[in-house]
Amino acid sequence: MLALLQRVSSASVAVDGGEVGRIDRGLLVFLGVQRGDDRARCEKLASKVVNYRVFADEEGRMNRCVGDIGGGVLVVSQFTLAADTRKGLRPSFTPAAAPAEAEVLYDYFTACVRRDIGLVATGRFGANMQVALCNDGPVTFLLEV
Repeated sequence: MLALLQRVSSASVAVDGGEVGRIDRGLLVFLGVQRGDDRARCEKLASKVVNYRVFADEEGRMNRCVGDIGGGVLVVSQFTLAADTRKGLRPSFTPAAAPAEAEVLYDYFTACVRRDIGLVATGRFGANMQVALCNDGPVTFLLEV
């Protein structure tokens, strides 16, 4: 399971021209579900995301997590994160979980994040989404469990 985590000033996601999710300051999480991922990995990754210290403290050090700053989390499914790009010029999506399995785990991951963070927004699984963001830093991390 992979999460591309971006610290943002704001982020939103739209489907068919209509906004379906938005946050102000917080984290934008692109979630990639791979074959063999399960609920235990969802729980571990969700805990890591909500507790990952990427926000500045009084001394300017990355010492605060999203909950510490009262921020939101926008979770967007992105199966392309699970692509195998080691060979050739076309990605292979063999490592990605099947859509039905991935959707269940995406929903579970989002539920796990909601247990700890008050404001959680999402995209729409499997949809063609337009994501807008203002990356704060820029600060971007790839988390894997």
